[in-house]
Amino acid sequence: MDEFVFFVVRALVDEPDEVRVDVVERSGGMSVIQLRVAPVDVGKVIGRRGTTIQAIRSLVQVGGAKAGRRCTLDLVED
Repeated sequence: MDEFVFFVVRALVDEPDEVRVDVVERSGGMSVIQLRVAPVDVGKVIGRRGTTIQAIRSLVQVGGAKAGRRCTLDLVED
């Protein structure tokens, strides 16, 4: 799922070279995908009223479920 997030977010932002995706494994088989983008691109990833990030999160959860894993997406601001 991390490759999917990387691909989708790179298409959305103005600075695709700044996109970083890390996967953190938590207890209970939970995978947390941490997404980092350039500060100017945070608004584009979040979208109006959070619709874009919520859509990506939904796709990550569904894709993870199909693979038999629990996945979630966090947008990390540095």
